[in-house]
Amino acid sequence: MSEEAIPVTVRILDKEYCVSCPPHEQEDLLESARLLDQRMRAIRQKGNVIGSDRIAVQVALNISHELLLLQRQQRAEREMIDRLSALQERVQVALAAQRALDDPEKSV
Repeated sequence: MSEEAIPVTVRILDKEYCVSCPPHEQEDLLESARLLDQRMRAIRQKGNVIGSDRIAVQVALNISHELLLLQRQQRAEREMIDRLSALQERVQVALAAQRALDDPEKSV
């Protein structure tokens, strides 16, 4: 059963935007809007970027960069887990082979 999208009003840099989303995603949308508003205000306060469209692009680039870094970190963690699993399997095989050599009657 699909949920009907509902209109949600968010406020970013003193402007209101009406966005549709499923009811179960409303809190995430509001939290995302708060984060975006905070980031845009921080860049505006620094004063080195002028214009809300340029501020929005700067924030989008910053968030995209953070996302890429997190994705790389997750990929590295998955690779490490895969390596550790392979190593654990090799150790188990080696231990089983050693047990077979130590007590040939039990391995048969």
